[in-house]
Amino acid sequence: MKCPYCSANDDRVVDSRENRDGLAIRRRRECLSCQRRFTSYERLEDIPYMVVKRDGSRAEFDRSKLLAGLRKACEKRPVSPRDLETMVDEVERRLSESEDREISTTDIGAFVMSGLKDLDQVAYVRFASVYRQFEDIEAFMDEVRNLVTQRS
Repeated sequence: MKCPYCSANDDRVVDSRENRDGLAIRRRRECLSCQRRFTSYERLEDIPYMVVKRDGSRAEFDRSKLLAGLRKACEKRPVSPRDLETMVDEVERRLSESEDREISTTDIGAFVMSGLKDLDQVAYVRFASVYRQFEDIEAFMDEVRNLVTQRS
């Protein structure tokens, strides 16, 4: 570690401790050249999860955005917020297990739709209408017919 006073690269650690939230380590150091003390912080580098969109662009995964979309689909439906949080947690778990830390919107949408289909079929149709970007009423009706057929 480079000393902020004399720019020497030789120091020793005098004291180490975690900060309050446990996300960083605070280290008191003493420069071996000028004998002055300074503090450094060590943090885990956060590598963001990326979402690959339909057009090929990439954006950082935004948990709140997915949760907002689910809440909108489940508005005025008997779906608990805990169920929605669990669904988003599962998407994040899949991301954390992925070696390349990327997931496509197609994979996210398919997973969420499968969960919503079991949870609440009205919410499923609402989410599907946005996710699949139905261009006409016939495409929407086909999805509802498929849902009814699978239910029978």
